Amino acid sequence: MIMMDPKQRALNSVMQVGLVGFTMLGFLLTSLKLPEYGLIANLVSEVFWLYSTYKAWKEANQVGMFINTLIVTAILIFGVINYWL
Repeated sequence: MIMMDPKQRALNSVMQVGLVGFTMLGFLLTSLKLPEYGLIANLVSEVFWLYSTYKAWKEANQVGMFINTLIVTAILIFGVINYWL
């Protein structure tokens, strides 16, 4: 088992909570017929997804997850532009 610095462990915990929390909030808002707010919540969650999938790419060579996250981020940005601008 790899020992992790307490600061790194805290950052990872915040990232995982943010990932799940904002993703679920985005889906919830979309299902409550508030897609413009769901898009924003999901776009915020992409920060956490990008961090997690980038880390998975570098540590476990899982580049496909990172590429998928980049594509989803671009789609969400387009959706936010479409609804809000």
